[in-house]
Amino acid sequence: MADKQTNTEPKAKKPKVAKVAKPAEGDVAAPAVKQARVASDYVARLTTHYDKVVREQLTKQFEYANPMQVPKITKVVLNMGIGEGVADRKKVDQAAGDMTLIAGQKPVITKSRKSIANYKLRDGQAIGCKVTLRKTRMYDFLDRLVNIALPRVRDFRGLNPKSFDGRGNYSLGVKEHIIFPEIDFDKVVDSWGMDITVCTTARNDEEARALLVAFNFPFRQ
Repeated sequence: MADKQTNTEPKAKKPKVAKVAKPAEGDVAAPAVKQARVASDYVARLTTHYDKVVREQLTKQFEYANPMQVPKITKVVLNMGIGEGVADRKKVDQAAGDMTLIAGQKPVITKSRKSIANYKLRDGQAIGCKVTLRKTRMYDFLDRLVNIALPRVRDFRGLNPKSFDGRGNYSLGVKEHIIFPEIDFDKVVDSWGMDITVCTTARNDEEARALLVAFNFPFRQ
């Protein structure tokens, strides 16, 4: 009988994967980790103001039995319509860049839903941008809006107290976006208006107005 052929070739060994050691406290990579932790621990000023001042103030005013009944701001929506974008798409891109500086978050380009021949508008054409802010970015934006941007409005006499929608949401309009400190006035070619909507969990306009007054919104008397 013929001898059986045996495979005498050695088996290939698996390559060893080098393990990356965790940086010690004295290593160079340790400060970077520490900086990341500090950034994640940042708390907006209005967040602390709401927890320590606003909640207690509204509870006494409306006599809430449950702490979960106290209204709060859930989100802020910024919307900018660019009519010139019909003829020049670059206008929309410029507006989106300015909104990124103002909000600290990249906006979404809004497009038309139907064609209108009189306005030379086609379906799916870029006509503006919008962004939704929540949590820390929302409170930072409101802080800059109330304390820096609105006082820079020419002949400002206060916000309209009747701009509530009946469900606890408030809307206001800004004629020029250059009132925000993030925009360099010398580099601005065009100025656009902006719609700002503050959404809350308030059950009616009275509670919503009391909430915004507690955040120092300057309503017209």
